[in-house]
Amino acid sequence: MSVGHILVVDDEPGMRRYLQTVLELDSYRVTTAADGLEALQKLQRDQPDVVLLDMVMPGPDGLETLKRIRESRPTTKVVMLSCVRDTRKVAMAMRLGAQDYLSKPVQKEEMDDVLHFCLDHPSPSAPGAAEVLEVVQGVFFFAATEQMRQIRAQALQVARFDFPVLILGESGTGKELVARALHDYGKRRNGPFVAINMAAIPRDLIESELFGHEKGAFTGANTRSSGRFEQAEGGTLFLDEIGDMPMEAQTRLLRVLQQGEYTTVGGRTPIKADVRIIAATNKDLRQLIQQGLFREDLFFRLNVVPLRLPPLRERSEDIPDLIRHFFALVEREGLPPKQIDQAALDRLKRHRWPGNVRELENLARRLAALYPQETITAAVIDAELSQPALAAPGESRGSDENLSNAVERYLARYFAGFDGDLPPPGLYHRILREVEGPLVSAALAATRGNQIRAADLLGVNRNTLRKKIRELEIQVIRSS
Repeated sequence: MSVGHILVVDDEPGMRRYLQTVLELDSYRVTTAADGLEALQKLQRDQPDVVLLDMVMPGPDGLETLKRIRESRPTTKVVMLSCVRDTRKVAMAMRLGAQDYLSKPVQKEEMDDVLHFCLDHPSPSAPGAAEVLEVVQGVFFFAATEQMRQIRAQALQVARFDFPVLILGESGTGKELVARALHDYGKRRNGPFVAINMAAIPRDLIESELFGHEKGAFTGANTRSSGRFEQAEGGTLFLDEIGDMPMEAQTRLLRVLQQGEYTTVGGRTPIKADVRIIAATNKDLRQLIQQGLFREDLFFRLNVVPLRLPPLRERSEDIPDLIRHFFALVEREGLPPKQIDQAALDRLKRHRWPGNVRELENLARRLAALYPQETITAAVIDAELSQPALAAPGESRGSDENLSNAVERYLARYFAGFDGDLPPPGLYHRILREVEGPLVSAALAATRGNQIRAADLLGVNRNTLRKKIRELEIQVIRSS
């Protein structure tokens, strides 16, 4: 019994016969075409599930034929075939809507895996594609706006390719969530996902963190240590805040992308890097290139497929679904169920959200933890959003006295609304988790990034503060 209908498009008769024979032995129904024009005719007549499309053909080539297929039947899966691995052409095919890529001579095992994936998963533009991502990733990319629908579809497409992806967007827009989705929906989903934040690691330790080091490589290197590349072997390495990577480490990373290998700090033997690279930043890398702070050749290596995430203020239509999603998450964590009325939603849509989706999630947790009523009203939202927020990194709130007042107001909200009743269990730990990050950020902002003064202000030693900065992934911005 047939398990799917495949259209094979190739100008070489021998290749068509080979693929038809192999596929029919696996019970596929197979139609063949010798060029793009014949393929388009048979596409309309036979409506195949998957098209195996040669990249190089006379007449309309593979890319032009792919473009026409996407225009006439956008939900049909297309897998590109080529004798030559051309990253730029593969990237262009992906942008035009190709599902995957196979190199000639086609290996049967690889083709089986690609076809099974195509037939088991809906097209990114088909109904149900978002639900697939929700199942795989555990986080639904709500897409009421056309911009987010396009980003979601592109993320689903690019996940199946193994070349680098550069995710751009402000802090809190969900860059790591997208990186995890690319991993979970891709070929390396059974391998590890390893994340490293460039802004949270001292500059002199970044190369050791990335590539590992040998015993005796530097003072204090008493044993050999594996790096993130080794830990991510067979999987995905997510380089967050790539704009903060020092130039020396950029040079070594470029070598990995160019040659597919690296050496440990203090080592001499090259190690093959079987890792997919996904990078992210909230900075303008082109501006950093002009300032001499980022390598232009590395930028082009990373920027094969850019995904730019919009700030929440540009996708306010998604806020109702997002806030309900976060309420559902915290309810599963044991917090009381919450609903929100339309007036409150309208108030949320008008907010500017400097902290983006992360700020909205934190608000949902506070509302669930602090307010006993089941339905959140506009008055509650006004009370929350009108409170002076603790400073975000890079924002100065002025004097230490202002910081103290802000912290006092921030904590006071946790105990409002209980009217003498006992707060919900575990409140102390939730307060600690939610206050610690903004408090450290506020102290750094109040002291203009001076970690010694910030540590004195918080009453901790500098090593403790540096540990918290790393753990909480806080970006330190110094100003004069």
